[in-house]
Amino acid sequence: MHIRIARHTTSLQPVIDFYTQLLGCEILGDFKNHDNYDGVFIGIPGENWHLEFTISDEKPVHTPDEDDLLVFYGDNYHAYTELVKKARSLNIPEVEAKNPYWTKNGTTLLDPDGFRIVLTYKQR
Repeated sequence: MHIRIARHTTSLQPVIDFYTQLLGCEILGDFKNHDNYDGVFIGIPGENWHLEFTISDEKPVHTPDEDDLLVFYGDNYHAYTELVKKARSLNIPEVEAKNPYWTKNGTTLLDPDGFRIVLTYKQR
């Protein structure tokens, strides 16, 4: 099974920059003027998931919620701390997690659309 998480945005390039520069994701594909939508697929080659972001003349009507999270697990604590350093060097907003688990075990950031992502690591 493969997973695609799709979201409409008003700021496609900042979203692309966020996920590629911070997380090292790559553009896996894109499309232009597909029924008035432009979009991009972002992920890590060879994995069974990717993110799709679209833009059109129609504005999204969603509001990020404090419990709407994308969680990214680094392979170890060192990889996690390097990602956090990178996020801080890119001036990505860091916010307090609503769920205390993520405050204790990760770092919560805002993407350009105001949605929350959590950086954490696989604990043994």
